[in-house]
Amino acid sequence: MKGEAITVRGQVQGVGFRPTVWRIATELGLTGDVRNTGEGVEIRLWGAALDRFAERLRAEAPALARIDGLERRPLDVPADVPAPEAFRIAASSAGMMRAAVTPDAATCPDCLAEIRDPFDRRYRYAFANCTNCGPRFSIVEGAPYDREKTTMAAFALCPDCRGEYEDPVDRRFHAQPVACHRCGPRAWIEHLGGGAVNHEAFSMLDDVDAAGGMLMMGHIVAVKGIGGFHLACDATKAAVVERLRARKRRRGKAFALMARDVEVIRRYCTVTAAEEALLNSPAAPIVLLKATGEALPEAVAPGLDRVGFMLPYTPLHHLLLRRMTRPVVMTSGNLSGRPQCTDNDEARAELAAVADFALMHDRGIANRIDDSVVRLDLGRPRLLRRARGYAPAPIALPEGFARDRQVLALGGELKNTFCLVKDGQAILSQHMGDLEDAATAADVSHNLRLYEELFEPAPEMIAVDCHPDYLSTKRGQALAEEKRLPLVEVQHHHAHIAACLAENGWPLEGGQKGRGPVLGIAMDGLGYGADGTVWGGEFLACDYRGYERLGFLKPVALPGGSAAVREPWRNAYAHLMAEMGWAEFAMNFARLDLHQRLEAAPRATLDAMIAKGLNSPLSSSCGRLFDAAAALCGLAWEAQAYEGEAAMRFEAAIDPAALEEAEDLAYPFAIPLLGGKGKPYIEPLAVWRALLGDLHLKTPVGVIAARFHRGLARAIVAMAARLSGGLAGDANRFSTVALSGGCFQNATLFKLVHEGLEQRGFTVLSHEKVPANDGGLALGQAVVALAQEQGDPRHEAGERHVLGDPR
Repeated sequence: MKGEAITVRGQVQGVGFRPTVWRIATELGLTGDVRNTGEGVEIRLWGAALDRFAERLRAEAPALARIDGLERRPLDVPADVPAPEAFRIAASSAGMMRAAVTPDAATCPDCLAEIRDPFDRRYRYAFANCTNCGPRFSIVEGAPYDREKTTMAAFALCPDCRGEYEDPVDRRFHAQPVACHRCGPRAWIEHLGGGAVNHEAFSMLDDVDAAGGMLMMGHIVAVKGIGGFHLACDATKAAVVERLRARKRRRGKAFALMARDVEVIRRYCTVTAAEEALLNSPAAPIVLLKATGEALPEAVAPGLDRVGFMLPYTPLHHLLLRRMTRPVVMTSGNLSGRPQCTDNDEARAELAAVADFALMHDRGIANRIDDSVVRLDLGRPRLLRRARGYAPAPIALPEGFARDRQVLALGGELKNTFCLVKDGQAILSQHMGDLEDAATAADVSHNLRLYEELFEPAPEMIAVDCHPDYLSTKRGQALAEEKRLPLVEVQHHHAHIAACLAENGWPLEGGQKGRGPVLGIAMDGLGYGADGTVWGGEFLACDYRGYERLGFLKPVALPGGSAAVREPWRNAYAHLMAEMGWAEFAMNFARLDLHQRLEAAPRATLDAMIAKGLNSPLSSSCGRLFDAAAALCGLAWEAQAYEGEAAMRFEAAIDPAALEEAEDLAYPFAIPLLGGKGKPYIEPLAVWRALLGDLHLKTPVGVIAARFHRGLARAIVAMAARLSGGLAGDANRFSTVALSGGCFQNATLFKLVHEGLEQRGFTVLSHEKVPANDGGLALGQAVVALAQEQGDPRHEAGERHVLGDPR
C-alpha cells in the first residue's frame, strides 16, 4: 500500500484543521494519523486516494484556515511493518515553531444560536466557542497550540465537554478553549468603589445581563473582553459620554462604538454591503462609517464626520447588549495614552476612578490586543490599525526573498509594531501604541518575549529607523550589541514604501519584467531625513535595496520642534512667514480674525528661533502642511488633543458639493525647482494667498477644505507625471507608483491621488493588509534589511543599478 507524509504550513492550528483531515481521510478510506507540530500539521497516510485527499484538503479547509504550503513526500516503510488499520488524531509534538498562530475570531452563528437557546446546555454561557470561533492568539502562551499551552489550562474539562473535545465528528473536537457553565470561566460584577452590588436592581438573569442593565441606566462599566478591558457606556447619553471622557482624560479623540446588530448601526450611519460584510467578518473590526441619520452626542467623535462601529464579537458582548437597542461606547480600558488593562487587579487599581462597575471574568489574557480599525476606500478594506482578528497572521514575502534568513525589525516611535521575518513569512505584531508611555514600552518587551516563545526566532540582523532618538531604535541598538548582530538603519519613508511593495507582492528584483524602481510617494508626518532635515512629503525612486529623493513638499521651519507638532498655529505662522512675510500678510489680511490671533502670538521669539535655526528644523512634512491649513481655518488652533486631529477635522469639514466645482477653483500649488536649479518641490505660496482670500470673502470652511484637498492632490499627480516623464533623457521612467504614509489615511486625498494617477496611466500600489501609517514601518524595515543583506545579483553581472545619492 502506498504511503505519504504531508506537512501543511500556515494558519492550521486551532481552526478545526485536524478534524477536517480526519473526516476527509475517513471518507476516502485512507488510514494513518494527523498531529500538530511546531512545523504546522503533519499527516501520514496510506491508501489509494492520496492525490484525491490533497485536492479535497485544499478545497474543504476550515473557514479560519489558511494553507501557505503543502509539502508531500513518499513514506518509506519496511515491508514487514503493516500500515495502520484506521485513521486517528495523534497527540501534538513539540518542535521549532513554524506554524502560524491564529488570530482571535468572532462568535460563529452556531455558538450564537446555542447561547440564545434556553434548551441548550450553553444557554447564556459567556465563553462558548468552537473550532470556528473564539479566543486564539489572546490566550496562547506557547507552541504548539494545545490547551495546556493556553490560559485555559487552569480549567479541567467536565465529562460533557471532554466528550465533545475528543469526538472527531463534533465541531468542538480539539477546540482548545472549549468550556461550559460547569467547567469553564465565569463572569461576575464588582463595584469598583467597593461594597456589594444589588444585581436585582439591574437584572433578574445573571451578572452579564445585569451589566447591560447598568449601561441602560447611565453607568460606566469596565468590561473584560478577549484582549483587554473596555470602558462602556450608553453612547446616546451626552452627559455620560462627557463624564467618561473627563474621567479617562481623553480630551478629543473619537470613541469606538458597539451595537448589538447592523440595524442599530443603520440608524446612525450609512452601511454599504461591503461594510456590513466587514462588520460581520470573523475579524469583526471597528469599521469607520459615514455618520448619517440620528445624531450622536458631539462628545462621541468631536468634529468628525465618521464614526467607528463594531459588532459584538464574543458571547459575553452578545449577552451584554441583548436588551440594548442603542449603541454603546466601547473604548479601550485605560487612562489615555496607556495600554489597555488586561489583569483584574490591574483594572481594580487603574479603572476605579473611571468606571462605576466592572464586568470581570477569570480567563487569563496572555496577550494584550486592541480592536482593529478598518475603512473601506475605493472598494477595498484598508487597515488603519492591525490588531485583533488580523495579528499575528503572517504575510508571505514576495518572490526573490530568501526563505532561510531571519530579521527582527522594531518599527517606529508612534503606533509601534515589530516584525519577525522567518521562513519566507513576515510576522507583524499587533498594534501596541506610542513608545513615549513607559507602560507601552514595557508591553513591547512582554510581546517580544511572547513572540520568542511562540515562533522561536533566531534573527541574523536587527532593523531600526534611522532616527537616533527613537526608543525603538535604541532598543534595537541594545539588542544588536547584546546578541552581536548587524544593525541596519532604514530611512523612515523608504520603509513606508517598502512596506507597500511587500504587502502587494512586488518582487525583489523589480517587478515581473525587472522594471527597476517604482516611484514611491510618501505623504506622512515626520521622518528623519538623510540630509539632516525632517522629511514627510517625499517622491522617491525606490526599491527594496535603496532610494533616491527626486522631489518633495517645500521645506518649512518647525518653530519649537515637537511643540509645532502639538500646536498647529505654529505651522500656520511658519508657512505664512516662509511664503509672504508679515508685511504682505498684514497689508492684505489685517481684517481677518486670524491676523489678530497671530499678532498676539510671540512672533518675535518665533522669528528669532527660525532665523537662527534654534529648535526649528526644516521639514517637508505633509502632516504639518495640513496642520497649517486647518489652523488658518480655525480648526484645532491652540493644540491638538491627539495626533492628526487638525487634519482629521479639516477633512471632515469638506463640503462634498465643493469637490465637484470647476477645476480652476482648486488651490494652485506650483512645482518650481529648489533654488532655481535644484530638485522640483511643491510650492504653496499661491495656495495661502487663495485660502486667505477665501477667508476674507467668508467662504465656508467646507469649500476651503475641498479646494485645498483637490489642489494638493492635483499637485501630487502632476509631480508624479513630471518625474516619470523623463530624467536624463529616460522617457517613462516609472510605470508604477506606490502610495504610503499616514496622510494617505485621509480618504479624500487618497481617492483623488489614486484616481488621478490611474487616469495618467500609472499602476498604483497602496495598502490593505498593513496600515499606511507608522503601524506598517516594521514590515518595511524588515524587507529592506533582508534585501540589502542578500545583495544585488545585477552588480555581480556587471549591470548598472544605482539609485543615487539619497539626499
